[in-house]
Amino acid sequence: MFQPITTGEIQVKKNRVLLNTAASVLIAAGVCIIIAACGGKDDTAAIYELIEKGTALAEERQVGDLLDLTLPDFVAQPGGRNRQETKGVLFAAFMHYGQFKIRYPRPQVEIHNQDDSAMATVHFLIVRQNQPFPGLKELYDNPRKWIEEAGEKADLYQLKLDLKKDGGDWRVGRAELEGFKGTGF
Repeated sequence: MFQPITTGEIQVKKNRVLLNTAASVLIAAGVCIIIAACGGKDDTAAIYELIEKGTALAEERQVGDLLDLTLPDFVAQPGGRNRQETKGVLFAAFMHYGQFKIRYPRPQVEIHNQDDSAMATVHFLIVRQNQPFPGLKELYDNPRKWIEEAGEKADLYQLKLDLKKDGGDWRVGRAELEGFKGTGF
């Protein structure tokens, strides 16, 4: 038998529909915000990971694997060296230093979303394997102070990287290395 719906029941159903709709909109908005926020962070994090991986490969003196992080038309400055020429320079440098560690503060990264490119600047020093360098780890998030402290005890280098997305992965297209003392960069 047919039973009439009361005004109170209609209001409860409307409220449920409104709550479900509002919840769906909030979830969708939350997902969009997360995706948008992570998009930029993911690229920066991916570049930090690329730099960390490159550092580890250099410390392990894995020249071939290190150059796999570059684009086929990679150029190293100064000297305008291609991948093959850079391989020889890296091999000679690795032999000169022997076992070593690379120390650096947080790299500066600038993403250019319009053309899937980025720039990263890494200030670093190379220390022989067992040479202590106290206090630098604590200054990782303060690059200027890190550079001042490190510059008092060692030669510093500035590495500028031009990066491009290649098949979804960041790779280095150009690297420019420059030595400097203290904060004179």
